[in-house]
Amino acid sequence: MTDWRAVGYGFVVMLVAGLLATVAPGLGHAAAGLIGRFVAGYLAGGGLLSGFWHGLLAGSVSGIVVTLLLAAFGSLLGLLGGPIGSLFGGAGVFVVGLFLTLLFAIDSALAGAIGGVLGD
Repeated sequence: MTDWRAVGYGFVVMLVAGLLATVAPGLGHAAAGLIGRFVAGYLAGGGLLSGFWHGLLAGSVSGIVVTLLLAAFGSLLGLLGGPIGSLFGGAGVFVVGLFLTLLFAIDSALAGAIGGVLGD
C-alpha cells in the first residue's frame, strides 16, 4: 500500500532543499533531490521494495510539477515569442518534461530503496 504521507514529505523536503541549493550552491540540486527521495523511502519503511516504490513516486511527482512549471513558462514564451516561441512552447516542453520525469524517477527509486532499507 502506498504511504502518500511519506511521498508528500519527500516532495516537500526536495522542494525546501532545492530552494536552499539555489540560495547556497554548496548542497547542489542533485543532492537535494536524493535527500528528499531518501526521506520518502525512510518514512515509508517496509524494506527495499517499499522504499523503492515510495522514492519512485516522490521523484515522479517532482517531475510532473517541474513539467507543469516548464509548460507554463513555455506557454508564456509561445505567447510572446511568435512562431519559434510557439514551437518551443508546445513540443519542446513535452519532450523536456518527459525526459525530466524519467530522469527524476530513476535516481529517486534508488535513493528511496536505500531509505526503505535503513527505515526498518
